[in-house]
Amino acid sequence: MASGLGGNGGDWAVSLDRYRKQICLDEPCPTVRRGPLSEGERDAIVARLLDRLIRGESLADIGRLPAGYDRRRRLLRGLLNVRPPQPLDGAFIGDMDRLLQDETARSGITEGSSLPAVSDALPACRLENAGRLVLWKGDITHLRVDAIVNAANDRMLGCFQPLHDCIDNVIHSAAGPLLRQDCHTIMEIQRRPEETGGAKITRAYNLPSRFVLHTVGPIIGNEGVGALQRRQLASCYRSCLALAGELPGIRSIAFPCISTGVFRFPREAAGEIAVRTVAEWLGGHRHRFERVIFNVYLPEDLDVYARVLQR
Repeated sequence: MASGLGGNGGDWAVSLDRYRKQICLDEPCPTVRRGPLSEGERDAIVARLLDRLIRGESLADIGRLPAGYDRRRRLLRGLLNVRPPQPLDGAFIGDMDRLLQDETARSGITEGSSLPAVSDALPACRLENAGRLVLWKGDITHLRVDAIVNAANDRMLGCFQPLHDCIDNVIHSAAGPLLRQDCHTIMEIQRRPEETGGAKITRAYNLPSRFVLHTVGPIIGNEGVGALQRRQLASCYRSCLALAGELPGIRSIAFPCISTGVFRFPREAAGEIAVRTVAEWLGGHRHRFERVIFNVYLPEDLDVYARVLQR
């Protein structure tokens, strides 16, 4: 079992074997094998999905639908953001998958295997595994790798704030509502909030990746960063690598900047912990990983990681 160092021991956290079958982890996600949607088809799908949510489930009393595709699409995302993890009928899932897979194709997909290794992009890097490490700035939901990491909260159900721009919300929105249902299944088995520094894994559904690793980083309060928070953040990286290593098909994994957003971990310290922990883990364990990607989204994070990698 991959567990963290959150200060609670982690003995109660459920192992992969406890939830693997319940979320069908080893089964491929359905792929819609059709061409691009026309503008009219996209409008019709969004209208059907909104109708099912608003009238079928009474999620909201919004009166008339807003005019224009973009506003209706934002409303759909917002309603799904606040929707509890309840079963959905096959027609709804089929439409949702069709829409999300079309959006993924339109946004463009970056192949993780094509990204240059740190050993080539940053020749000053002297880390032992620089040939396996990658620094990439971009949207993690557009990245095709075997597994991406989601910076989750301890409920592990995604962000329930409509249209919030945190990575948890972005990943759940792009993957689709079945991701929340899988997380709910895991948490029902565990019956406790997720430990800081631990990790769980699900399928990625409509994302270009195959799996999503969910980890809970430390939240930094007014007291600042202490030794416990540093251990917890390092544990996020170790737990994800260890858990991903239990699935033979995972050879590439992408990490975001865990805890540096609303969780307020200082960027420089977080980058140092991320690089050091990953490099030490790769050097100290037998593994199949060919690429470990440090995915950043903001220019300031790119600068931090470039500096850390070249020290």
